[in-house]
Amino acid sequence: MPAKRSKTRRPARKSSGQGKKSKVPDAVQGVLKEIFARTRTPEFERYLRNLIVEICRFNTTPNADVSVMRAAEDGCFRILERELGGIHFDGARIERRAINPVIKSHPNYSLLHFTKTPQRPEGLTPEETYAGRGNLLYVIPGSGGGAGQSVAVNSHVDVVAPYFPPRAEGRLVHGRGSADDKGPTICAVAALKVLSEVMAKAGLKWKKNVVMMAVVEEETGGNGSLSLALDRELKKLYDSMIVLEITNLKLHPANRGAVWYRADLKKVEGASLFEMAAFVNEEMEKEGAAIRAESRHDLFPQRPVQTCHGIIGSFGEHPSRICGGVSFSIQFDTAPSKKTELLVRDCLDVGLAAYTGLYGDKSKVVEAATGKPMVPVHYDFARSGNGFVVTVHGATGHMGAIRERDGAITKMAHLVRSLAQSRLRIEAVADGAMRLELGGKPYGDVLVLEGGQGFVPTHHINEVMDRMRRAAQRGAETYLRRLGRLERGEDVVRVTYEKLHNVAFDGDPDSPAMRNAISAAKETGIWKDEPILGWTVSCDARLFATEYPGMPVVTFGPGTLAHAHSDQEQIALDEARAAVEFLAMFLLKQTGTV
Repeated sequence: MPAKRSKTRRPARKSSGQGKKSKVPDAVQGVLKEIFARTRTPEFERYLRNLIVEICRFNTTPNADVSVMRAAEDGCFRILERELGGIHFDGARIERRAINPVIKSHPNYSLLHFTKTPQRPEGLTPEETYAGRGNLLYVIPGSGGGAGQSVAVNSHVDVVAPYFPPRAEGRLVHGRGSADDKGPTICAVAALKVLSEVMAKAGLKWKKNVVMMAVVEEETGGNGSLSLALDRELKKLYDSMIVLEITNLKLHPANRGAVWYRADLKKVEGASLFEMAAFVNEEMEKEGAAIRAESRHDLFPQRPVQTCHGIIGSFGEHPSRICGGVSFSIQFDTAPSKKTELLVRDCLDVGLAAYTGLYGDKSKVVEAATGKPMVPVHYDFARSGNGFVVTVHGATGHMGAIRERDGAITKMAHLVRSLAQSRLRIEAVADGAMRLELGGKPYGDVLVLEGGQGFVPTHHINEVMDRMRRAAQRGAETYLRRLGRLERGEDVVRVTYEKLHNVAFDGDPDSPAMRNAISAAKETGIWKDEPILGWTVSCDARLFATEYPGMPVVTFGPGTLAHAHSDQEQIALDEARAAVEFLAMFLLKQTGTV
């Protein structure tokens, strides 16, 4: 499905009245005071902390055994149902709505690769995968009935691998999902809990509907939200949406797009698939940089066009999770001399210098969370047999934060290319052939690379896929020509896009929903005097924005993108509290209740 495009370009703008002091109406001021009286207490902080820790104890990473996923999702939903069941709104209902297998025929459907195993290489059907599974809905009917300023709140309960359990330290909660996206999910529940008390005291009734959606499988492509987006009966209950993600409490009416690639490199006689991968990486990085240079868009002046290489062979966990470590060996026919070792290390350092020149030296960046360098050392070097083992270190995280983090696969590719380019000199000094091999598990005659490419609405998703495919094939040809081989890139590299494929969208920065959101942000004290921009990441927001063009879809939430998908995933309780306060005021405004 093509990205939604604006008919006219809208500049990244400040809200009307931004920078001016506006008087908050007395009625709203009274509601704010009541909200703050409940949220700014030690008891409320403990409530948030304990719920986030409790829901993060369930490991909701993708699993080929869908019964494991079903049980983990059920555990999360039981917590949400318990909390929502204690909230009192007239006519409110809780429902688990099954995922409709009809989604398999939709262009935005994501194939079920996570269900594949060696014993079941074809994976499971949608019917098998989603049997007994669904999304959780909490519907509050408004007194006006129907839609018309009704609002849906969407968040997801699944997480990326690797899972690690939660722990609370001071005013932080660490753990997989604490920021992305179970923490924000809890914020939505907490906002409704606070509102149930405040509205009852003030005698307020919902004028329009509120629909809370806690969905599954956002991280694997969005099939949970897709099922809800295609549910036309459910759509009658809302006509605007806020999607909770890790935006650092900023409001975004647009999202960049993203597509995940898989490149299968096939064995060529006399060539190294591992060395070929380093040249494939280089051309894909260059093409990603070219797409970024072309991406002038008013809502995306920061050009959030990232190229992430998440998996090579057995290293890496997720296409859009920055790979934090990879190792390879440099072997010779006989034990290398000291002179050979010095030459090899010089080549590695030249490759490293080329990498840090492009991406920055993250060994000189101190992480606020740890007080230590982001990457203490770029690589370890050790003798092994008739050669050496090089272990390359990076800094994990969400692909949206790749410029702030450190990709081990791309760094490794620079080192390998430097060695390959000096092969003749190294082999002359070593008096024998040099062999470079990827560490980890053997990969046989096919080496698999996986990663993601971001883009903004200036580029159609099909163009991005075609360009990255040709770049990968061009990289393979560059390497093969160095060896005097004449094979074509398309014959040795197969690039497919069968996983996440999110279009970009640009919504209206001056929609009624955005105006209400900005007003709520100002009143709750989180508004920053800055332009309105698109979010630099992709999420389920695009499924609703593209299925219902013109419907306002705002992305917002607590948490820092640099922590999402990383080994340091965490959420600050102060940010979670601020998100609760904002959501409470936004829901009241968007439904016309205040």
